[in-house]
Amino acid sequence: MTNNTDSAGLVLIDGPSGSGKTDYASALAGRAGATLVSLDEVYPGWDGLDAGSWHIHRNVLLPISQGLPGRYQKWDWRLGAQGGWVDVSPHRPVVIEGCGAIRREGFTIAAERIWMDAAVEVRRWRALERDGDTYSPHWQRWALQEERFRAIHDGPGNADVVVTTA
Repeated sequence: MTNNTDSAGLVLIDGPSGSGKTDYASALAGRAGATLVSLDEVYPGWDGLDAGSWHIHRNVLLPISQGLPGRYQKWDWRLGAQGGWVDVSPHRPVVIEGCGAIRREGFTIAAERIWMDAAVEVRRWRALERDGDTYSPHWQRWALQEERFRAIHDGPGNADVVVTTA
């Protein structure tokens, strides 16, 4: 990961819920001095995987790949409404992580595409341990969106690296 304004500074980390994306991305961004953008901050509610992915693609990935500033609008989960905007500098590397980070429109833009995965039992345990009762009633609903998104965009098939966590 280099520190410049072209696609060499863009890394996408995708995979299903509970696969370890956030920890992996946080460590990578910390080592690289990169801005970390998490799709969890953007999804507009429990049915918003595709909308959040498109928002980040259009407002962060495309501008940053052209050396322009990016920005994204956060989702206020507590209020169930749009929140404030966050600016993303084109002058630092950027790591984008979350379900939907790798979409077919961005395959050639990012320098590296990483797919994270784990056994479904491990993923479910991690997700519920992390988010507890907040996530529990939505697990299946979210998993169906992940499956649909994967079928359309084939994140694992278009990743440069596949990481399986235990």
